[in-house]
Amino acid sequence: MANVQPALTEEESVLLLDVFEESLRVYKREQFFSWLQGSLQSLIPHEVLICGVSLKSQSQLHFESFVSTRYVNDQHVRLVTGYEDGIVNRVIDAWKKDLRPILVSHTLDEVDHGPYRVPFVESEEVLKQLELRNIAAHGLSNKEGDVITFFSFSRIAGEPNPRHAYILQLLVPQMHHAFLRVMNDRRKSANKPVEIEQRSELIEKTFQTEKQLISPREIEVLRWVFKGKTNPEIGEILYVSINTVKNHVHNAISKLGVENRAQAATLAHKMNLLK
Repeated sequence: MANVQPALTEEESVLLLDVFEESLRVYKREQFFSWLQGSLQSLIPHEVLICGVSLKSQSQLHFESFVSTRYVNDQHVRLVTGYEDGIVNRVIDAWKKDLRPILVSHTLDEVDHGPYRVPFVESEEVLKQLELRNIAAHGLSNKEGDVITFFSFSRIAGEPNPRHAYILQLLVPQMHHAFLRVMNDRRKSANKPVEIEQRSELIEKTFQTEKQLISPREIEVLRWVFKGKTNPEIGEILYVSINTVKNHVHNAISKLGVENRAQAATLAHKMNLLK
């Protein structure tokens, strides 16, 4: 049994701090999804996240999915969460036994690794049918051991490993608070009509929200792009990999609704974000 927690690299520590800071700006579902596609992807590169939350109005967990691939649809999500023997529910049951991160893949043996567990082995065929490929999951419980929130990542690039399990232990408390804010916002806005005269104001607020989602690290990268630096040069200046720089640039392009890095830097400058 391996009990040693893997240490974060300097770059991972910086990325994790970025993720924590960015999570404080998350209040709506679209913001949560955008946050998942940011620096968090460098820590746990995934295409599917299934979130479970305990609601007073339901005896069972309520599930929400955040999917960035065309291969996974609502039917897949219902299949893995809507039945007692659904694989996500089985993972949750396994997690409830000792509240440690859970990893599942056809390549991982059923072993207790100390800081995390592989509670069962699922066949490659089944995982392909479900379009999940693999799972890395963790959650939070109350003092009675009941699940409050649960987060199951799937279609992780490569295979789930001890580093993913460790990062989940650090990340899940922040995910918990961000996701509860999203659910609270949905509760407040449920069945709340939007008057015609409010729509232009709502559009403007949405744009302002996207501006706020530009993280400090993305702004820092855009600042160097605006000064004419290449991605490798920016990586050397900020002591991060080229892929991390590309990830920040891609996120900024998406959030600002432009087509390339030059347009993103120019728009950010016009918006006074590069001060």
